[in-house]
Amino acid sequence: MAGPGEFELIQEYFLSQFSGSDPAAGVELGIGDDCALLIPPPGKMLATSVDTLVAGVHFPADADPYRIASRALRVNLSDLAAMNAEPLWFTLALTLPQSDAAWLDSFARGLVDTARQFNITLVGGDTTKGPLSITIQVTGATGQPLRRSGAGEGDLVYVSHSLGAAAAALPLILGETAGSSEQQQQADAAYYFPEPQFELVRQMGVFASAALDISDGLLADLGHICSASQLGAEIDLGQLPIAALAQAAGTERALQLAAAGGDDYQLCFTVPERHQAALAQLQLPITAIGKMTADNGVRCTYGGQPWLPQQTGYQHF
Repeated sequence: MAGPGEFELIQEYFLSQFSGSDPAAGVELGIGDDCALLIPPPGKMLATSVDTLVAGVHFPADADPYRIASRALRVNLSDLAAMNAEPLWFTLALTLPQSDAAWLDSFARGLVDTARQFNITLVGGDTTKGPLSITIQVTGATGQPLRRSGAGEGDLVYVSHSLGAAAAALPLILGETAGSSEQQQQADAAYYFPEPQFELVRQMGVFASAALDISDGLLADLGHICSASQLGAEIDLGQLPIAALAQAAGTERALQLAAAGGDDYQLCFTVPERHQAALAQLQLPITAIGKMTADNGVRCTYGGQPWLPQQTGYQHF
């Protein structure tokens, strides 16, 4: 039996879950018209970001659609968190090989559950036929944005929580290797349910000089801060907080996964020396791993010796 058509799909799976208007959320008019009508919060700047996830490239084509939806929205929300922006609205462009009611029901539930968790609402989008891909654009509001260009020489470089879990998870997610039930759960959480660091940035944002989220790998993404700030960085990989799932791969492989694996969606940020004492009092789940320098490029040491990565991060092309 054929699945729903475009307008039936929008009505049944998305419009019914998200209000067409919600003045409290700044939505004068949401899904169902040619454009959404949105009211920016007074005195705030809007921050917007867009990502496309393609089946077979960014997630397994046969993955659980609930998990696909969660991952797709969460990785976009991570960009808002990195800019110190609170989530407001998002749009969805969904390309499907066919209209599959069971797939759509699970995908919509994953999207709705994630949106409610992070207090963001769907205000529009598009559906079309073709190879499975998901494009989400998120919009948030910020009064004090964190940019990549704000780092200063001597600033300490921090990362949040631990790194390497998502890269270590990929062989388990793809079924290329087998792990314990605990490892499989860790892999599932790291890959499909990354946590945008909104709460962390609310606490440390006032002290940070630059920030971004770690999507392509720590070394590659830190390189973006260096380039934008016209500085370099020295990193001691012995200080790197490595996730348990990555540690199971052995020391050398774990270092590579944490330094260049990507998909962690943790924060990398810099903090001037004058803020170190105040930041330490907050006792946040962050680790200082190096400092910004006048020289260009990112240089790594491990055990006091230079360390050269096999690669610096994910390559999109």
